[in-house]
Amino acid sequence: MGLKQLRVKSEELRVKTLSVKSRRGFTMIEILVVITLIVILSSMGMVQYKNSVKRAEEAVLKENLFRMRDAIDQYYADKNKYPAGLTDLVSDGYLREIPEDPMTHSKDSWQTTNAEPDANNPASAVGIYDVKSGSDQTALDGTRYAEWN
Repeated sequence: MGLKQLRVKSEELRVKTLSVKSRRGFTMIEILVVITLIVILSSMGMVQYKNSVKRAEEAVLKENLFRMRDAIDQYYADKNKYPAGLTDLVSDGYLREIPEDPMTHSKDSWQTTNAEPDANNPASAVGIYDVKSGSDQTALDGTRYAEWN
């Protein structure tokens, strides 16, 4: 066998070896690296999703508090007294319905603050002048929902 034939055989063997290696697929380390990257990226996505849901609930709470406080102020401006309860705002048409607290998922958990008795009219009933969330949870900014103004 000559040197030329030996080189041809060597080249054929190298081509066969490469084609066998290319057909074997992925190594276990490559698969583990890919799975690890998928897990890391999906966990980052889940954290972002949960934070976005929480921010949306906080925005709804702020809007609900604003609307109810505005209705209480309108009630007081029209009737010169505060409503006895949140249901008075609904029955007198200032709100369509009492909104659900997005943090407690209940319409009955709102905490109301009573107004000071009217010195000019001591016989008048004391009503509510403020409303707050009944949740004991903490917001993303570190404050408690029950303390939001």
